[in-house]
Order: sequence, then C-alpha cells, then structure tokens
Amino acid sequence: MEFVIVTGLSGSGKSCAAKVLEDIGFFVIDNMPPQLIPQFAELCEDNPSIEKVAIVTDIRGGSLFLELNENIDALKNQGFDVKVLFVNADHEIIKKRYKETRRKHPLYDIANGDLDNAISAEADILQPIREVADYYIDTSLLSTAKMKETVLNLFLENVSDSMVISCMSFGFKYGVPDEADLVFDVRCLPNPFYVADLKRKTGLDKEVRDFVMSHEKAQTLEAKLFDLIDFLIPEYISEGKSQLVIAFGCTGGKHRSVTFAENMFTHLNNKEYKVRIMHRDITK
Repeated sequence: MEFVIVTGLSGSGKSCAAKVLEDIGFFVIDNMPPQLIPQFAELCEDNPSIEKVAIVTDIRGGSLFLELNENIDALKNQGFDVKVLFVNADHEIIKKRYKETRRKHPLYDIANGDLDNAISAEADILQPIREVADYYIDTSLLSTAKMKETVLNLFLENVSDSMVISCMSFGFKYGVPDEADLVFDVRCLPNPFYVADLKRKTGLDKEVRDFVMSHEKAQTLEAKLFDLIDFLIPEYISEGKSQLVIAFGCTGGKHRSVTFAENMFTHLNNKEYKVRIMHRDITK
C-alpha cells in the first residue's frame, strides 16, 4: 500500500496537494490526529479496494501533532511504506494569503493575535518534520496548475494518467453535449445513412467505418485532428486539466461521428493515455 503523510505550514497549499492526490486515486483523509494514523492504516490494509492512502495532518491537531514523528516510526515498524510530503511557502507569502482570505491561523490566539509570530511559531514546530520529509514542495511562486503538475510528477510514473480523456459521438439533431470541451462537426463527410446496406448499421460496424474512411477528405480530416489533439493534450495536462471530452457530431450520431470517435479512441489508447469511449445517441 502506498501511504503518504501530507503536512506543512498552514496556508502553504496542503489542501491543493490533497485534492490532486485524490484525483489520481488516493484515498484522502484531512486533519487526522497523528495518534489515529497507525490504527487507520490497519483498517485500510484490511480493505483490498484501498491501494493508495494520503493523510493530511498538521498543527490544527494541537499538542497531538507533536507526536507525528513517533507515529510515522510506528507505521514503518508495522511494515508500511510511508512517505512524507512537506508543503512549504515563504513567510511573507503565507502572511499575504491569510490576509487575502481573512482566515484565522491555527496559532493566532496562542500568538496573541500576532500573525507574524503565529507563522514563525508554526515553522519552528514543524522543522523536525521538514528535516525528515521524503518530498518537499515550496509553493511560494507556484500557480495552482504548476502546483498540481509538481505533485503529479512526484506520485505518477506517467503524468498523462492525470487526465481522463473521453471520446464521444453525438447527433446534432439531439443537441450538442454540455460536457464537451472540444466539438468537431463531421457532417461535411459523405453520409452512410443514404447507402441502403449501411443505413441500419452504425459506426461500430466495419462496413460503415470503411465507407466513411474510404473518402480522401475523411482521411485528411482525421490526420489533421490527430495532429491537433496530439498537440493540445500535453498543453492541457501542463495546465492541470483533469478531464477532457472530445466530441464528434454528425446528423444522427450513428455513423460518421461514431467512426471518428472510435478512431480517436484507438489513436489515444495507442499512445497510452487514460481514455474512454461514449456513443450518446447511437441507439436513438
């Protein structure tokens, strides 16, 4: 089981890191007292459906948090492969973030209402954890997208797995799907509907696909679309996009659109992207 402890300064971006981990399949728990982590790990170990766990624990746990190192050692003694992700940011950056959000620092009252002292006190308390952390991210100059990319690079062997791509076919007569990010109209191509032997078939049938792709302009369009999508996907991933819906539309959503959606699915699947296929109107 992959077990990650996420900690760091308040306001540094731990919640953002946790959301990214959740998006890539981690079972995430926020604000768990360190004393409960070993017992929780045992529960997870007994559940075969849980393979990756991330726990956010920080100064919000009060005096309980001071025993985090001991509880990490206890996990390791139980045989867990535990990694610590420490998220940090510059003192002035954190101060600015708290002023912008008007949230209250966990040590604000203890520091008698002095935000600078609260941030400094937390940094001192967390220093022993920072020194033993396996991963370290400084978010001072990172955008949300770059923060996400950094976490993905740490915990995914293949960063392309961070985005799920859906190839969809639909019929314009039933409306453009709201969830589509990219919509391509393939009604410019010859329609198999007007071929007697193909009318009752769909783009899932080889005869229909062969008919659609036998035309030179269909082949040219496909090549241009493949080239465009191959360019766009890495850009979307680098900007932190977690899902992409590529929709192909024809009149009824049964022939040309299905053919192109299937071909794009095969193309992206061969490139080892995480991709799925949907034919919205094929049975209408």
